[in-house]
Amino acid sequence: MTDHLDRFSVADRTAIVTGASSGIGRAIAEEFAADGANVVVCSREQENVDPVADEIEASDRDGSALAVECDVTDREAVEALVEATVSEFGSLDVLVNNAGASFMANFDDISPNGWQKILNINLGGTYNCTQAAAEHLKSGEDDETGGSVVNVASVAGQQGAPYMSHYGAAKAGVVNLTRTLAYEWAGDGVRVNCIAPGFVATPGLASQMGLSADEVDREEVERRVGTSDEIADVARFLASDASSFVVGETIAVAGVPDVLESPDV
Repeated sequence: MTDHLDRFSVADRTAIVTGASSGIGRAIAEEFAADGANVVVCSREQENVDPVADEIEASDRDGSALAVECDVTDREAVEALVEATVSEFGSLDVLVNNAGASFMANFDDISPNGWQKILNINLGGTYNCTQAAAEHLKSGEDDETGGSVVNVASVAGQQGAPYMSHYGAAKAGVVNLTRTLAYEWAGDGVRVNCIAPGFVATPGLASQMGLSADEVDREEVERRVGTSDEIADVARFLASDASSFVVGETIAVAGVPDVLESPDV
């Protein structure tokens, strides 16, 4: 039984988690570290990501943490992030592309600059980080398997969302990139998968809807809002050997689905 459960572990691996200053990214980093992984947490501002690494280091989690300032739209900064990771921990086994951004606007009101910015962060950032990490994730001649890429998209990228056309388009690109790259990199021993969260009680959602994670009952099945920890659970699964036959998939983590109910007759 112990050996079976070990397949769900990410212990002794090194993971980069982008957009890790709060919300989903922070929860993923903390869960990975609790399981014994070394995590490199990054965001655009050092002062925002330092507390995450400090808290992990000060806790009783088995893994270590390193905070790195990185704008995922800056290729040089991304390459420096990868170099810092390998220099500190000696390897890179898991890349979690979580960094993202959005704002609500009618399509007609989105400026060219606003459109490009959202695509650059959500899709371009995923491209930058994944390509920069490639040589470390791919298996070498002496390695049986390579690493794992876990992209974070959105249900908006699967089915669209009003007033989020720029964000939905970028996340749809992430979903498609996941499947395409999974095919291309399978021969190099790298598994590429994706998570498409629905509504998650993050600080961003709290500011928009006034709903905090403390108000979400994780035992309740019939709900449409989840927690960052529930996304982290799926991320750990996709990064672990337990998902060894899951390749190129996008898992929607969105609670009860929307369905067309039959009208009363």
